[in-house]
Amino acid sequence: MAKARVKLKKSDYSEEMDILSNGYILMNGDKYDVSQIKLDIPISGTVYGTLLNYKGSLEALKEKIGHPPYNEPPKGPILYIKPRNTFSSFSTPVPLPNGIPELEIGAALGIVINKTATRVKKEHASDYIEGFTIVNDISIPHESVYRPAIRYKARDGFCPIGPWVVSKESISNPDSLGIRVFINGELRQENSTVNLIRSISHLIEDVTDFMTLNSGDVLLVGVPENAPLAKADDHIRIEIDEIGYLENTIISEVKLLKEGVL
Repeated sequence: MAKARVKLKKSDYSEEMDILSNGYILMNGDKYDVSQIKLDIPISGTVYGTLLNYKGSLEALKEKIGHPPYNEPPKGPILYIKPRNTFSSFSTPVPLPNGIPELEIGAALGIVINKTATRVKKEHASDYIEGFTIVNDISIPHESVYRPAIRYKARDGFCPIGPWVVSKESISNPDSLGIRVFINGELRQENSTVNLIRSISHLIEDVTDFMTLNSGDVLLVGVPENAPLAKADDHIRIEIDEIGYLENTIISEVKLLKEGVL
């Protein structure tokens, strides 16, 4: 059983609840499947994404990394922001922009910060972590990572987050969590945070060396290589060990507009 901070829709506050290992949640003594309750976005701050932090993702660029515009492997974390307009919650439809055939599914472990973090040493990094959540860092497929393009990564609804924030005390080892992506029930990607270039503590140290993270902010550890693609009406399920699963469905903007959702 894990402790998690849960934000319910139509509630002004988050609540601490018990999460069972089979994905059920205990509320007022009753057991519910996560799909049975209406969940809101469980975080309040800025989401910072990290590029090329999986060994395989950097390896995939080895033929290009020594040439312009890269010229050499990155010496520090490559960051970008997922702004608030991208945030959405468990089971909320993800809009597929008109004229775009597929979206890239970015399964990411999110580190939720609990207090102001500036120049944190890696041996103290855990003191600045509230817990962990699941993030789907969605993008329109594009090649360049030199300057991550806002128009490809910052569309409305391109950052489902949830279902909750599991406390750090409930996670045995965040640097060894399995991650799986299912599309329409088919396993399409599998990896583990054991393959990170920068471990969680190392990433926090490197990032806070040049910028401050604040309480409520989320730092994504990165997206594994070979991110799968999803099209309209595809159902996405991202699982991360000891946290749970995040589900959303890709729906065309045209359909969402007709239904009055957008």
